[in-house]
Amino acid sequence: MGTSDATTTTTVDELVRAHGAGLLRYATGLMNGDRAAAEDVVQETWLRAWRHLDRLTEQQGSVRGWLTRVTHNIAMDQLRARRCRPAEVAWSELDTERVAAPHDPAHEVEDRIVVAELLGHVSELHRRTIHEVYFSDLTAAGAAATLGVPVGTVKSRVFHALRSMRTQSAAFAA
Repeated sequence: MGTSDATTTTTVDELVRAHGAGLLRYATGLMNGDRAAAEDVVQETWLRAWRHLDRLTEQQGSVRGWLTRVTHNIAMDQLRARRCRPAEVAWSELDTERVAAPHDPAHEVEDRIVVAELLGHVSELHRRTIHEVYFSDLTAAGAAATLGVPVGTVKSRVFHALRSMRTQSAAFAA
């Protein structure tokens, strides 16, 4: 480290000692009491002060004024950027019960096995109707046309088949 680097470090240290606490209070107010955000703002201010150390002399104007203006500008930039982003939520505030579980193909296979087993407990007519409506993705009218029965019959079969499957599922779970 050369002499100019040592002078630079000393000068920045002196600035931090002289103005650090005041800038942090100012930034905290600008950032609506968010101390972590204020610390980020002040840290960025020190980085800019280090980069423009040649401008920070009392002969060219107030050092405190320059630091305050830079702090203000950085805080305003960050507040503007926040408005453009969705609100941040702390991990502790997340409702993990409502967060969707990651897709797991093993659960999908397990569900298919359970559904196949439950379908084995309903009549052939009900099984065919369920297949047309849920697996062939037909509407009640489309399934009625395919099966050659009225729409009301399709709806009735689906209702009774699902009720039977729910009852069987509850019996398996118990």
